[in-house]
Amino acid sequence: RSHNDLEKDAAKHYKKAVKYFQALAKRCVTNGHTVDVFACSLDQVGLAEMKSCVESTGGYLVLTESFSCPVFKESISRLFTQDDNGHLNMAFAATLEVLTSREFKVCGAIGPCSSLQKKTPSVAETEIGLGGTSAWKFCALDSSTTVAVYFEVVNQHSTPIPAGQQRYVQFVTQYQHFSGQIRLRVTTLAGNWTDGSNAQEIANGYDQEAAAVLMARIAVFKTENEEAFDILRWLDRMLIRLVAKFGEYQKDEPLSFRLSSQFSIYPQFMFHLRRSQFLQVFNNSPDETTFYRITLNRENVTNSLIMIQPTLLAYSFSGPPVPVLLDVTSIAPDRILLLDTFFFVIIFNGDTISQWRKARYHEDPKHENFKALLEAPKEDARAIIKERLPVPRLVECDQYGSQARFLLSKLNPSVTHNSSMNINPGTDFIFTDDVSLQVFMDHLKRLAVSGQ
Repeated sequence: RSHNDLEKDAAKHYKKAVKYFQALAKRCVTNGHTVDVFACSLDQVGLAEMKSCVESTGGYLVLTESFSCPVFKESISRLFTQDDNGHLNMAFAATLEVLTSREFKVCGAIGPCSSLQKKTPSVAETEIGLGGTSAWKFCALDSSTTVAVYFEVVNQHSTPIPAGQQRYVQFVTQYQHFSGQIRLRVTTLAGNWTDGSNAQEIANGYDQEAAAVLMARIAVFKTENEEAFDILRWLDRMLIRLVAKFGEYQKDEPLSFRLSSQFSIYPQFMFHLRRSQFLQVFNNSPDETTFYRITLNRENVTNSLIMIQPTLLAYSFSGPPVPVLLDVTSIAPDRILLLDTFFFVIIFNGDTISQWRKARYHEDPKHENFKALLEAPKEDARAIIKERLPVPRLVECDQYGSQARFLLSKLNPSVTHNSSMNINPGTDFIFTDDVSLQVFMDHLKRLAVSGQ
């Protein structure tokens, strides 16, 4: 079955299977069991139906082509890695409770957890993710497990909060360590309230990277019940409202629009999120989409941002590797690119580099520099793969080769087959009708300054 089949209700066993695995997930949560799924098949195995078992119990999901693949072997080995004391990087039967001061309440949580249905004065009426509760259960945790918690201000307008008054939130986490100890960790945070007119004070406390991941998790959660088109429109509206409030501009003059450093890269996170495999299901099976979404909902901010906006490094003879724009103009014939998308690590050889490699120049002692250039991205790729679970797939490809699509699909299409600008020999362009980041930003500025 495909996404199209699921949308048209043409997969006759899908809903029954989902219902069955949801019931199974509830039993697992009640008993404190964690379900890890290692799906190694060229065909689909039904991960879309099973996802509640993994997501509700805090399990790991690994999707690859066969059990002989390094992705499976290294992932399952890394899952059972022990520390110096012989303990696994695991904790069990965990609970998280959130307590707040009375001016704001908790709307819900999104992550590898299940609701404990605990109604307290800290629970808001608005629900985001797993809402209607102030406590959640995690059948298993590790040192990298991350949960997103959402709040809303509930103070009445008739009794405004005095500026400078502090708000409090407390996270109470209890779990059983691998050694058998029951551990309790209480984290209390405080922050100052400010009125909405003081935009700069709000901006100073704004973390655009965390905000992008929080928005991504809400968008992914919405895919359960809403159409992709509606979710994209919602993301656009939220972005326009944000930049219209915190941007500096003269009304109806897009060229005057400026964003401060606290907000400047948030729009491009949203641009890449809109194009990502989390919201665009084209060319992905339901199982693949499930794998990507579940992984996003458990990883930390750094890893989640890599999934949303991959990192790109360029290697050349002119110096050490440097970060370059995630743009098709970063491709050059005499350069090697290393793309990290979290799920894939891609080494992309420019056309000249690949021709030299095929001519075996790197085997000639006279070309030691070229040999070192070829080896540098491989070493960095191995370092990335070593630290990650699930283990990413390594792809090595050449410019104009069939697997170059792994890189091209992630790049900003600033130059396409429809572009009027001249394309320099050896550079590349993308066959697509998608808008570029520049066009996206131009539209955003125009809508922000118009006050719509």
